[in-house]
Amino acid sequence: MSTYIATCSIDIAALFLLCVLIHSSSMLNSYRKKPFLFGIILTVTIILAEGGTLLATNGDAALRGFNILCNVAGFALTPVVPLALIAISDIGILRAYKFLFLPTVVNLFAAVFSPSFRLYFYVDASNHYERGDYFPVFIVVSILNLSLLLASILHTGKIHNYPIKGKMISLALFTAAGTSIQLVSASVYASWHCVTLALFLYFVLLSEFDSSFDTLTGLYNRAAFEKAAKQMAGREAFSVIVLDVNNFKDVNDTYGHDYGDTVLKAIGGIIRKSLDNHCACYRVGGDEFYIICRETNPKRIEYQLRNMTEALAKEHENDICLPTVAYGYSISREGGLDFQKILKEADEQMYRSKKLQKARESPSETVGRQSSGLPGMVE
Repeated sequence: MSTYIATCSIDIAALFLLCVLIHSSSMLNSYRKKPFLFGIILTVTIILAEGGTLLATNGDAALRGFNILCNVAGFALTPVVPLALIAISDIGILRAYKFLFLPTVVNLFAAVFSPSFRLYFYVDASNHYERGDYFPVFIVVSILNLSLLLASILHTGKIHNYPIKGKMISLALFTAAGTSIQLVSASVYASWHCVTLALFLYFVLLSEFDSSFDTLTGLYNRAAFEKAAKQMAGREAFSVIVLDVNNFKDVNDTYGHDYGDTVLKAIGGIIRKSLDNHCACYRVGGDEFYIICRETNPKRIEYQLRNMTEALAKEHENDICLPTVAYGYSISREGGLDFQKILKEADEQMYRSKKLQKARESPSETVGRQSSGLPGMVE
């Protein structure tokens, strides 16, 4: 018992320290902080409830009410933890699919009525604890919510092409395995120690991940691009697209920097929506965008770039001041080629496209025209 108290005390102290780290973090996105704090408070509450059941289960009839209260809290709140982890990674899923809360709500009522109807557990007049006839329902709900956690990570990773999907899945499996031990063997109190560790790992992973994004456009930033470029060494096939906003300085000088930010945000959004999950988009400078793709078929690349130019042209109908974009791309189909060489080729193609546009149009006419580019290829 003393070992359990010491472990719980360390876990709770660590979780309060995590609260401080989350509150002061400048890397973690602000929308994650409330779900993180909720998950921490939830975990601390369950740890205290579990400790309360151990203290109360000693045959002392005077502690029967306290024992029941702690068991109700533990059974009611435990399946909520995976939902809290879902909210940390992508709270939009829970907002969009509210029916996902239904099993947890059913579990809540079952936990509350367990003392009267022996559903999940029963504590007799002598304060002896017994598992109820419907305890397997609690296990099913817990497994279902852990499965939802895994499914949400897969869903979010697929939609946004997040490179940390594999790490998040591994962390979710670690959480699932750690919390399942106690479901199988009630005498092994390891669940909330694993959850405490998982929350710290989530914080480290998501802080690093969130710091990889450009705050204005929502695309990956230059640091993320440089990291990805190093990882491309030795890849057998990939392509690089370079995009640059035409006459962006004129846009800023004419309409102001606030409008310039609006332009970059709009163009960044169109780039992200126009390209599929084989492409990772980066804003590497003021008006410069790089895209690394696993796609090497020039027809498919050009198809997606046409979608982008059409989307920009359509957006221009709502905002005639929206500038054009020049682009170029380069494809490597051979392993061992220098990534910087491929990038330079794409960059040269982009500048060639920009010069052709300037030759055809005056600066005032360039704003709002359909974007264009010249493809480049290195094989």
